[in-house]
Amino acid sequence: MQNFKYSREEKLKKNTEIALLFEKGKWRSFGNLRIIILKDKPNLEVESHKFGVSVSKKYFKKAVYRNRVKRLLRECYRLNKDMFKEAFGEKALAMMFWVSPEMPAKFQEVEEQFIKLCQMQKRS
Repeated sequence: MQNFKYSREEKLKKNTEIALLFEKGKWRSFGNLRIIILKDKPNLEVESHKFGVSVSKKYFKKAVYRNRVKRLLRECYRLNKDMFKEAFGEKALAMMFWVSPEMPAKFQEVEEQFIKLCQMQKRS
């Protein structure tokens, strides 16, 4: 049975980890989704798999809308976690962003872009 939890241990919260991610991570994007990822390498070890989401105040001034988009992004990751780990690696730090001022109409729209992003990464 698949693990559909998004546990506390999986959440990217530490400022040191986030700074490392932005310093050495690689950017990927598809549609309105952007992701920065730092994979486990011999010279740069990542202890465990961590994931975070962010939505810019530039695009959504009101917290209600930012929180809605963040919930959609987290839910998308939670349901497709196995596909994400297969595409980006078992041990990785990652942060996903919504980079459009348009509110996603449906969850399926976000999920479709997320799946395509994972498939695109798997091929390369």
